[in-house]
Amino acid sequence: MDTTLQDPLVGQLLDGRYRVDARIAVGGMATVYRAVDTRLDRVLALKVMHPALAADASFVERFIREAKSVARLSHPNVVGVFDQGADGAYVYLAMEYVAGCTLRDVLRERGALQPRAALDILEPVLAALGAAHRAGFVHRDMKPENVLIGDDGRVKVADFGLVRAVGAVTNTTGAVLGTVSYLAPEQIEDGTTDTRVDVYACGVVLYEMLTGAKPHAGDTPAQVLYQHLNADVPAPSAAFPGLAAELDELVASATARSPEVRPHDAVALLGQVREARARLGDEQLDLVPPSSRRDDHDGSEDRTSVIPRPLPAAEHTSRLPAQPPAPPEPSRAPAPQRRGLYLTLVGVLLALGIGTGVWYINSGQFTRVPAVLGQSEAEARKRLTDAGLDVAGVNRAFSGAYERGTVMGTDPEPGQRIRGNGSVKLTISRGPEIVKVPDLKGTPLPQARRELAKAGLAPGVITTAFSQDIPRNAVISTDPKPGTERSPDSAVALVVSKGAPIDVPDVAGASVASATETLQDLGLTVRVAPEQVHSPRAAGTVANQSLAVGSRAAKGDTITLTVSKGPRMVEVPDVTGEKADDAKARLIAAGFQVKVDKTFPFLSDTVASQSVPGGGKAPEGSTITITTKGL
Repeated sequence: MDTTLQDPLVGQLLDGRYRVDARIAVGGMATVYRAVDTRLDRVLALKVMHPALAADASFVERFIREAKSVARLSHPNVVGVFDQGADGAYVYLAMEYVAGCTLRDVLRERGALQPRAALDILEPVLAALGAAHRAGFVHRDMKPENVLIGDDGRVKVADFGLVRAVGAVTNTTGAVLGTVSYLAPEQIEDGTTDTRVDVYACGVVLYEMLTGAKPHAGDTPAQVLYQHLNADVPAPSAAFPGLAAELDELVASATARSPEVRPHDAVALLGQVREARARLGDEQLDLVPPSSRRDDHDGSEDRTSVIPRPLPAAEHTSRLPAQPPAPPEPSRAPAPQRRGLYLTLVGVLLALGIGTGVWYINSGQFTRVPAVLGQSEAEARKRLTDAGLDVAGVNRAFSGAYERGTVMGTDPEPGQRIRGNGSVKLTISRGPEIVKVPDLKGTPLPQARRELAKAGLAPGVITTAFSQDIPRNAVISTDPKPGTERSPDSAVALVVSKGAPIDVPDVAGASVASATETLQDLGLTVRVAPEQVHSPRAAGTVANQSLAVGSRAAKGDTITLTVSKGPRMVEVPDVTGEKADDAKARLIAAGFQVKVDKTFPFLSDTVASQSVPGGGKAPEGSTITITTKGL
């Protein structure tokens, strides 16, 4: 960590919340600090984009994409992201703080690792990447710098800044994002990125852990890229004699130059790792490396960078030497001849680099805004996405020239050049500034909604009414009336027809079949209630109906019929010898109707007899006759 210069952020309170305590690491795109969340009083890592990059929308979008991508991954081996925001020129991510070191730190200090230690680190890395792959993401920048090893031994994968969806497999910008030592051949050759590029990078990392050195080395990034394309990763046992063949096979499988030969994702590679480990004994797992080899380099190959994509294979063969460039070895050739070859090679590489750089500066980094005027918003978004551009936002404005809902303008305008992965703002037409209410009488309701939307209006309150001449579910009238001028998006109330009215007949006491036929002939839908009830009606006939007799219904309305189980049988109280009024009250309370029959010459008010003897049973609601005494 470079501490020679005072960092302006250390000691500051970022976004009024995060107190920056110390700088942890500096990368090509961002600096990582240890900070304290003053609201929650917890230590976290603050990843802050370099201010020079924060002005580039594509870098900011990548930063935000990292936050969103990791937020969707809930895995113990993935460094969590808590928050994302900006404070002036500083765009930041608030992340989980892992106290410990990176795998790069371990390799620099110890060199090659014992196989057991290498597999102990690789397995949680693959578990984390497997979760990302199954969630639809590719990391694209796996390397020892992005593997964190906590003081408690936990292993976590960090820096999802280059993550992208699995389906987005082709790089169209003419450049490759990544770290040269870990790029898969297909990334270099044509920009293809899917889950297998992470598998390749993990194979390189495994080789590096087992040998203490990278499989491909060179004086320049171009030499390393050439070897990725033209040379297989060597077996680690060549540098670590006695190493188990199973580990050679793992490295060979993961780093196959053809992606079709590799495991299809990190989950599949993790399965191979566990199978290989199960076949190894303790002696093979704890084998001590012959020497602690360390890479002596400045670290430039370990930084994420933008690398111009190489020429197609045909051009490689015509412009580059048949063998990968390498440091000159002692030979009998005169020194001036060797210097001449070296200068020629440097000139070729410089010419390629300068040519690619000039193309990138003048054309390669720009895209022309496609013509989307007059297209729907969805069509315009798709066309911009296909061109590699984002939609920065949408404005809406009135227009008499463009139909409502179509694109009437873009910023930048169609045909103008914009930086690759840039953003375009759309202006969508709201239609004319004043619109007229259309005549919708007799129009079916779904079509009426569409007609209102097309005119730039919205359906308001919908009520229903009977109509002799307007079909059911069609518009009877609107409020305001047709032809009325209104502002766009104003609501229009609709009155919708229930159809011609139907007078509901009385079907109580009729058989269910007869009642159903009568009602269906009138256009009503009949439903029979599943439960039957006791009623004075005969068993099997209609006891009652849900729509009252004489009420008005619309065609298609449902009427529910309840079927009678017949009357309930109730015990008749014995009222003989009681006063007529008292007897009548008792019988009514028991559920009967009462008829009083007085015997001439009406000299007594005492009940002499009753039509159903006391203690007997009679239908509930039936009439009981009581007779009073005469002389």
